Amino acid sequence: MKFTLSWLKEHLETDAGLDEICTRLTEIGLEVEDVDDKAAFKPFVIARVVSAEKHPQADRLKVLMVDTGSGAPVQVVCGAPNARAGLVGAFAAPGTYVPGIDVTLAVGNIRGVESHGMMCSEKELQISDSHDGIIDLPDDAPVGQSYAAYAHLDDPLIEINLTPNRPDCTSIHGIARDLAASGLGTLKTRPAPSFAVEGETPVKLTLDLDDPKLCPGFALRLVRGVRNGPSPRWMQQRLIAIGLRPINALVDVTNYMTFDQGRPIHVFDAAKINGNLTVRRAAEGETVLALDQREYKLSPNNVVIADENGIESIGGIMGGEHSGCDENTVDVLIESALWDPMNIAKSGRALGIITDARYRFERGADPDYMVPGLERTTELVLELCGGKAAKAEIVGYQGHEPKIVDFPYSEVKRLTGLDVSNEESNTILTRLGFTVSGSGERVSVAVPSWRPDVDGKADLVEEVMRIHGVDNIKPTPLESHATVNAKILTTLQIRSRLAKRALAARGMLEAVTWSFIPEDQAKLFGGGSPALKLANPIAAEMSDMRPSLLPSLLSAAQRNADKGYGDVALFEVSGTYENDRPDGQRRVAGGIRRGTASLAGAGRAWSNAAKGGGKPVDVFDAKADALAVIEACGLPMGNIQIEQGGPEWYHPGRSGTIKMGPKVILGYFGEFHPLTLETLDVSGALCGFEVYVDAMPEAKRKATRTKPALELSPFQLVRRDFAFVVDKTVEAGAIVKAATGADRKLVTGVNVFDIFEGASVGDGKKSVAIEVQIQPVERTLTDEDFEALTQRIVASVAKFTGGVLRS
Repeated sequence: MKFTLSWLKEHLETDAGLDEICTRLTEIGLEVEDVDDKAAFKPFVIARVVSAEKHPQADRLKVLMVDTGSGAPVQVVCGAPNARAGLVGAFAAPGTYVPGIDVTLAVGNIRGVESHGMMCSEKELQISDSHDGIIDLPDDAPVGQSYAAYAHLDDPLIEINLTPNRPDCTSIHGIARDLAASGLGTLKTRPAPSFAVEGETPVKLTLDLDDPKLCPGFALRLVRGVRNGPSPRWMQQRLIAIGLRPINALVDVTNYMTFDQGRPIHVFDAAKINGNLTVRRAAEGETVLALDQREYKLSPNNVVIADENGIESIGGIMGGEHSGCDENTVDVLIESALWDPMNIAKSGRALGIITDARYRFERGADPDYMVPGLERTTELVLELCGGKAAKAEIVGYQGHEPKIVDFPYSEVKRLTGLDVSNEESNTILTRLGFTVSGSGERVSVAVPSWRPDVDGKADLVEEVMRIHGVDNIKPTPLESHATVNAKILTTLQIRSRLAKRALAARGMLEAVTWSFIPEDQAKLFGGGSPALKLANPIAAEMSDMRPSLLPSLLSAAQRNADKGYGDVALFEVSGTYENDRPDGQRRVAGGIRRGTASLAGAGRAWSNAAKGGGKPVDVFDAKADALAVIEACGLPMGNIQIEQGGPEWYHPGRSGTIKMGPKVILGYFGEFHPLTLETLDVSGALCGFEVYVDAMPEAKRKATRTKPALELSPFQLVRRDFAFVVDKTVEAGAIVKAATGADRKLVTGVNVFDIFEGASVGDGKKSVAIEVQIQPVERTLTDEDFEALTQRIVASVAKFTGGVLRS
C-alpha cells in the first residue's frame, strides 16, 4: 500500500514529520517497507533561457544560454521544438541523475558544441509521458529555486506492508484513522457530499443469483452531460506517485477513490449499455474482452455484470473494454457494489487477474460505505467533469448488522501482560471506531463495518495492545528450576536435526520448497487424491498437497542446471501428505544428487579422479545418503535390510527399499525412471532417496543415562575372504546376512568387495566375494577354530542362498 505524505495529511491533522509518522506506523502494526524521500528530484532547479541560437552543425538543434540563478549563464545544447529565448523550465546540471531516462548527466560535446546540462521534459522527470518538448513554466516562476518544491515533486512516498486481515488500511483514510487513534494527530472528517439530483437513473439493475452472498448490494447512478478530459494535475501527481497511470478524469476518479477511501468504483459509458443490467453467474465458456485488452473465458463460478448484449464487467475484478469510458463519453453510469470475498479471491486466481479492486474486495470492503462511496464519487465527477446527477438505484443492500463482542478488560493483562487501565482500553477502542457499551469490568463492544477481521475478545486485546504499544511489553525470563531439565525436544525433532546435520556433512545443500505441487506431479508420485486438493490454492499450478519431497527437489535441481549449475546435491527434511488426517502427515528426509555431485566431489573425471569423483551419480550414492540418515538417527545398522526395487517413480533395476524387519519400511532410494524424468521435464544423471524419520522405532528406554564401560578385545582382529557362486537372482545382501548369522559372537562385520560374472562360473551364475571380520573375545583362536567357523559360514550361505564356495 503506497501513499504520499501530503495525501495522508489530507486525512490527518498533525504536525508530525516523516520520520515520526513512519516510526509510529510500524509501532501500531502497519510496517513501513520503504520510504522514498524524493531526494532524486532535489538537484533540478528552475531556469530561464536567455538566448536560443541555431546549432552551427545541426538544423534541429539549438544552442541555449541558460540562467540558473547561480551565476553566469551556462551553455546547453537542446533539440526540443519549443526551446526559445525567455522560456522558463527545469534545468539539470552535470552530475544530476535523470530518472525518466535512467542517465547521470555529464558535460557533453554535441556536434562540436559543449553542453553543460539539460533542459528537461515532463517524461524525463516522470511527471507524465509527454516528451514533445521541454517543460514550459509561467514567466513568474522563481528562477534558481527548487523545481521539485515548486511542482510538488518533493512529496515523500511511503509504502507499508499490509497483512491480509487489515482491509480497513487499504485506504489512506483508514491509515490516518489508526494514526489518530495512536495519538498522532486528529482524524479529519469531510462534510457529506451535497449536489442536486435530477430525475431517475433509467438503467435498472437485477440481481439474478442463486446465492445472495455473491452480491449483497449494488448501487448505480447515471450522470448526464459530462466532459471527460484529463484529470487535474494534483490528482494525476498522486496517482503517478503510487504507480498508476492517469487515463482520463472518470477513470482517474475511480482509482483515486480506491486508494483514498478503500472503495473500488467502476464506471460504464451509458451510451454503450444496451437495456438494463443484470448481475448473474457467467455461462460456461462465456468470454469477455476486459480493460487489459485480454479475452477471458469464464465459468459459472464467476459473477458478471451483463446487459442485453452480454457481459460488460467481471464483478469486483475488472471491467469490460466494450463499455469503458473515453474522451467521447457524455453520460456515465457509476457503480458501487459489494461482492463475496471468497468468490472474488477464487475467480481472480482462476482467471489470473490481479487488480486493486480485487485486492480490496477479497479482503472485505466496508459494506456501510457502499452508498456514501457512490455519493463521494458522484461529487468528484460533477466537480471535475460537470454534468447532472440522477437519483441512485440501490438494489439488494439490507444494511450492516454489527458484531457484538463480550469483552472483559482483564483479558488485556491475561493475554499480553500489559497493565492497561479500563479507561485507556475504552478510549483506544472508541478512537478506532468501536462502540463500547456497559460499565464495570465487562463491556459489550460493537465492531465497526470496516473491520471484518475482528471476531472475538482476543482480537480486541490485539487492538488495545498495538495502539498502547507493543514496545511496552517488558521481556521476562522464564523461571529457573532447581532440578536439571528433562529432554525438551521430542525424538522426532531431534532426529530431524540429526538428519539435516548428517546430509549437510555429506556435502548436500538444504532446500526449502513449497508443500504444494501440480496435480500431475502429485499423481506421478503416488498422490493426487481429492482429499489432498487445495480448496483455495495460491496459484493454479500449486493445487495439491505433496505426497513426496522429490518432485520439488528434482525441479529445483533442473532450474539450477538451466542456469549452468548442473552438479547439485539438495536435501530437505519436511512433511509429506498421504491423506487429510493427522496421521497422514509424514516426516521425511529426502534428497537428490545430479550430475557428478557425489560425496567424493563434483567435477571433470580428469580433475577429480584421484578422489574418486568426476563420475555420474548412481544408485549407490543415493543408498549411502539414505543409510547415513538412518545411522545418524541412532538406529542399529545391523538390523537394517535392503531389498531390490522401489516405488514406480524409481528405476526398477536401480533402486532399493530399506526395511527394519519384514514390515517396517524406513525408506527408498535409487535412480529415477526415465518416464518420471520425462514427465517432470528433467534431464541428466539423477538419483535420490526418501527416509521416513517418523517410521523409525523409538529406542528402548535405558535404566540409566550413564554409558557402559568401553570394552575392547585384547585379541587381534582377523579378516578372511570368501567367494561364493550363486544364481544371478540372489542378492548380495542375502549372502552378507547369511555369513553374519553363522556366528554372531565372532563375526563382527561382512563386506562385499567384488562381483564377477563370466563363463568360468557358469551360465546364470555370478561370483560374490565377501570379507568376513572375525574378532576373538575370550582367547586366541586356533586353526581348528577357524576351520570350524569357516565350515559354519559356508554352510549358512549354502542354506539360505544356495551358494557354493568358488574353487
